[in-house]
Amino acid sequence: MIHLKRKIFFLLLCMGLVTARSIAQPLPITLSFEELTAMVIKYHPIAKQAEIQIDQAKQDLRISRGAFDPVFNYNVGEKTFDGTSYYAYQQPQLSIPTWFGVTVKSGVEQVEGNRVDPTETLGRSSYLGLQIPLGRDLLTDKRRTDLQKAKIAKAASYTERRKMLNDLLLEAHSAYWEWWQTGRVFLIASEALSVVRKRVDFVRGSVKLGDRPAIDTTEAVAQLQLFEMQWNTALLNLRKKQWELSQYLWQENQTPYLLPENCQPFSNEFERYTSLQKLKPLDSLLSLANNNHPELILYNFKLNSLEIEKRYRTQQLLPKATLNYNFLESGFQWTAPKTALFENNYQYGLSLNIPLRLSAERGEYRKVRYTIQSTTLEQDLKKLQIENKVRASYFEVENLRTQVSIQEKVLINNQTLLRGEELRFRTGESSLFLVNARETRVWESAQKLEEVKAKYLIAIQQLFWSAGVLN
Repeated sequence: MIHLKRKIFFLLLCMGLVTARSIAQPLPITLSFEELTAMVIKYHPIAKQAEIQIDQAKQDLRISRGAFDPVFNYNVGEKTFDGTSYYAYQQPQLSIPTWFGVTVKSGVEQVEGNRVDPTETLGRSSYLGLQIPLGRDLLTDKRRTDLQKAKIAKAASYTERRKMLNDLLLEAHSAYWEWWQTGRVFLIASEALSVVRKRVDFVRGSVKLGDRPAIDTTEAVAQLQLFEMQWNTALLNLRKKQWELSQYLWQENQTPYLLPENCQPFSNEFERYTSLQKLKPLDSLLSLANNNHPELILYNFKLNSLEIEKRYRTQQLLPKATLNYNFLESGFQWTAPKTALFENNYQYGLSLNIPLRLSAERGEYRKVRYTIQSTTLEQDLKKLQIENKVRASYFEVENLRTQVSIQEKVLINNQTLLRGEELRFRTGESSLFLVNARETRVWESAQKLEEVKAKYLIAIQQLFWSAGVLN
């Protein structure tokens, strides 16, 4: 009875120790490919900078629209000398620039005094007028040009964000799959080390029974030491890649997030990801890159902006002529004009400015034309480079997919040879040296398979990146 109680107490104590140990060691967490992508797009500083660029472009557009804001002017003045009132005037005015280049002006005047300029109208008067460019600045001017370019820059900022995320995600995804590879290699090394340790115990037991020579113990321990070195190397590589991946992980409060040591990728991440990614034909990817690659679209925005600048520079080659016309009315109460435009109650002025050589204007116009030609050549070159990158990446993906299939068969064959050699060893028909050699080949084949898989996954990211559709 006492022995039974002791056994029950010992059993409960062991269960308590196991429970305490499980509580002390947190369960491993996982980080999927989609979770990584979401964190990078939402919290990474470069992604935040891309959003800031969009906000800056919006403010630039607001600044350009400010040139069309209505303007209120108010002039007031008075002069009295030696008891004589020379003049006293008040002149509030509202001017409204329009998209068509015409400026609408309206205001009132109150002029009094004994020494007033004869051209001024004494008493109260009001006016409604127009300022119309007749030559230069008729179809477009600096204000309208800047506003159109600001609109293009705002639209381009979204494409620039796509480009920045396309580059950022290539780096983050490559780091993820390298981390996944080292995680898989570490898992394989751990399993292999466990098998080798069991074999050492088996060989030691066989030596004690006299079934094996003592030298087999040395052979088994040497293999164990080799795999312990492999395990430590795999652990070191895993930690390094984990730290490299952590630089792409940020939290909502803009603080870096360091992956915990027990964080692991999903064990079936390769199969899950490859089953979701169905590659399109090469022609479809080339068409997608030509139509949607952010770098090519940015060239289109740049050319559109240059065409607007070219139209403005063309307008600057014309003479500058401006017509100012005001409808006049006595008092501050405005009524519709009852006479023809140039018959009564009007004021007009015409200014004409004709540069005789237009050296600066012609130079600016030709400069824009050359810039358009240069940008077009750059776009054509970039298009060819992108197409070649897509072709090379597509061929690499296809080639690596074949390598994965071949390497899986190599691993299966080496595992079959190892099992056969282990069976022969247990029946005394083989040596431990041959078993270790087969086992080393299996380890090398498994490590190579994970390396090829990672290259294949990274090549897929590079293919999407080269097509400009990684985001």
